[in-house]
Amino acid sequence: MYDDNGNLVAYCGLYCGDCFNYKGEIADLARDLRSKLRKAKFNKVSQGLARYFKDFNDYEQCYSVLGAMVRLRCKKTCSNGGGNPACKIRICCRKKSIAGCWECDEFENCNKFAFLKPIHGDANLKNLVKIKRNGIGGFIKGVRYF
Repeated sequence: MYDDNGNLVAYCGLYCGDCFNYKGEIADLARDLRSKLRKAKFNKVSQGLARYFKDFNDYEQCYSVLGAMVRLRCKKTCSNGGGNPACKIRICCRKKSIAGCWECDEFENCNKFAFLKPIHGDANLKNLVKIKRNGIGGFIKGVRYF
């Protein structure tokens, strides 16, 4: 249906190829930093530094957050079964037998996008308009919002 890049277009209009979870960049950096911190025994170093810099009292929490970042990785794109299997957007598109929300006449007023707003604002809506106007190929070659 789509070439490799087209398969990176999510039902909602976001582009997995632009996503740090899909690319794994942050996950890799967090993994590498945790490794360096362990090798440097920074948990002990942070205890000493905490005497002079109160922020180091939170080192364990920081290390834990880095661990969560290591898990920020999508192995599959949305259209290939990745992401939340209970995503209302994906379920709706599959139910309507459409490739994505850009094929739905109601997408501009759809309330299923609400969970995307805190992170993506209205980026997916802007992308959907571009896809509807330019097609998948034109969208991929152009500027995308994320």
